[in-house]
Amino acid sequence: MNNTATPFTVAHRPEASCFETIVEGQRCVADYRRSGAIVHMTHTLVPSSLEGRGIAAALVKAALVWAKAEGLKIDPVCSYVRVYLKRHPEWQSLQA
Repeated sequence: MNNTATPFTVAHRPEASCFETIVEGQRCVADYRRSGAIVHMTHTLVPSSLEGRGIAAALVKAALVWAKAEGLKIDPVCSYVRVYLKRHPEWQSLQA
């Protein structure tokens, strides 16, 4: 994982219920479905040619930062999000 500054910007697109970034012309996304105060993180997708750069982690972290700021809880439906929460105990208090 890249521990230096990320060379991409994650955008929250609430109208599309996702966090996304474009890297080398390819869309990377973390989808969610909001139900009241619960954010169901349903899917994280990074094209295989871009894997290993910390992109999925940046997408999920952006979603967690947003959820915390909004007072929301996370339901980690996506297996990547479940693993991320296990690896980053500082975010586990957000888990629904």
